[in-house]
Amino acid sequence: MAWTPVVKRSVAGDVFEQIADEVLSGELAVGSSLPSERQLAEALGVSRPAVREALQRLSAAGLVSVRQGGTTTVLDYRRSAGLEVLPRLLLRGRTIDPAVARSVLEARLHNGPKIAELAAARVRAHPRHAQVVTVLRELDETTDRLAESTDPLAQQLIALEYWDHVLDLADSIAFRLMYSMLRAAYEPALPALAPVMSAEVGNIGAYRHLAAAIGAGAPDLAADRARALLTPATTALLDALDAATPTDEV
Repeated sequence: MAWTPVVKRSVAGDVFEQIADEVLSGELAVGSSLPSERQLAEALGVSRPAVREALQRLSAAGLVSVRQGGTTTVLDYRRSAGLEVLPRLLLRGRTIDPAVARSVLEARLHNGPKIAELAAARVRAHPRHAQVVTVLRELDETTDRLAESTDPLAQQLIALEYWDHVLDLADSIAFRLMYSMLRAAYEPALPALAPVMSAEVGNIGAYRHLAAAIGAGAPDLAADRARALLTPATTALLDALDAATPTDEV
């Protein structure tokens, strides 16, 4: 007999998802008020506690402002929300939002060299620290796995592991959290990006050169090599986005 996994659903989670989608899509305008808890519960066919929990989550995400005993107001998520909404913005159903994709790619190109620079600086400061030695070894092992792989999608996932090790060496919680959210937004699009990313993830020499610069504790060189690794594919992807995005006639 074939068993089908049982998906446990949360009623409050479903309410949160529905309202969050409406806010992020602009269907619920900034400054507008949501119906009362009672009205939402009746309209959605759920309990008031489920609605209340969903509104609390929406408030914590920076999507709405909930006043005690008052109205719930839609916020401008661009000013009030955090990076956790980025995956939702990038993929609308099965469609990638070009403007959001552009911002993710630009952040990737901007942050990568700085993370590599910080990693090399930490290595230079603590070259014999046990954790540094271990992560540098893992970085080299990940590069070897990348060289052995011939599957474009698998190569992208291994490349993400590579940068995960670089982040371990950089030891920056701010960059770590930003990377986690960028990765969450980026990963669902990996299959679609495979043709353009193949040149980058297949450039094993560039990965080895970057790892060598980090291992040598050379921050400026590491930043330059990270930029050299990331720029070609980023430029190609941005060009592809420009070609696919219709422009208004002047």
